[in-house]
Amino acid sequence: MGMSAYYTGAGTDDAESIRTIQRALDLGINFIDTAEVYGPYVNEELVGRALAGRRNEVVLASKFGLISHRNGDTPALDSSPENIRTALEGSLKRLGTDHVDLYFQHRVDPATPIEETVGALSELVKEGKVRHIGLSEAAPETIRRAHAVHPVTAVQTEYSLWTRDPEAEVLPLVRELGIGYVAYSPLGRGFLTGQIRSMSQLGADDFRANNPRFAKGNFEQNLRIVDAVEAVAKEVGATPAQVALAWLLAQGEDIVPIPGTKRVSRLEENTAAVEVTLSADQLARLGTVQPPVGDRYADMSRIGR
Repeated sequence: MGMSAYYTGAGTDDAESIRTIQRALDLGINFIDTAEVYGPYVNEELVGRALAGRRNEVVLASKFGLISHRNGDTPALDSSPENIRTALEGSLKRLGTDHVDLYFQHRVDPATPIEETVGALSELVKEGKVRHIGLSEAAPETIRRAHAVHPVTAVQTEYSLWTRDPEAEVLPLVRELGIGYVAYSPLGRGFLTGQIRSMSQLGADDFRANNPRFAKGNFEQNLRIVDAVEAVAKEVGATPAQVALAWLLAQGEDIVPIPGTKRVSRLEENTAAVEVTLSADQLARLGTVQPPVGDRYADMSRIGR
């Protein structure tokens, strides 16, 4: 996402972004996650260029549901069967492939019953254009209803030391149902890296400029989470980002974090997190860090539906 939209520097160096994706493949990373709304559209095109000739090396995921193609390609929730099919055809063309391995509903559409949405997705699975289906930021009951229509392979929500909400209901449910878990923003939108110490480092058009957790007053209080991560990082000789990812990896083999970056150097740093082992004491100390101040989004109405 950050290669093409929402964050400071997005879209400024596609060549480096492509090198980063290709370096990920060289390092053995085999899961690439994008969405039509990232840009919109341009991130899928970027990923398609980066994967040219190497498509079979990855599990490729994309998402639909935040653009209504039935209504002039406008930003809106739309998970109607008609919109899903149009969205998928566009994604396949941009990605340069004949199928998506994992296709996520980006946000639940209250105007379309989840059974209808999943029924449409199951038809695309039968056609071979989608291999597996997923949900993002869905409520537990929605996940259960969806899974009853067609097996849900993965649920994607934000999860990190910065956001532990899924531990209450979503994680127990997906484990009960045998559904995998994809953790987005595992570095707390960059906050857990320790690299962001002032809002002056972010551009005015950066998504985080209007994020409650980065708001004046909240930002300063939330630095205590970074301080806790940095303390453990010094103990184990790792970077804060590596410790944050190591903590997440320790939460279960069914959890797949998807740290985003647009630079090869950060990719290599993040990948090395698999070599970091945290002690029981370190995991316990990190686990007792108080949650951040502020909501995850300025508008939480699309979360947990």
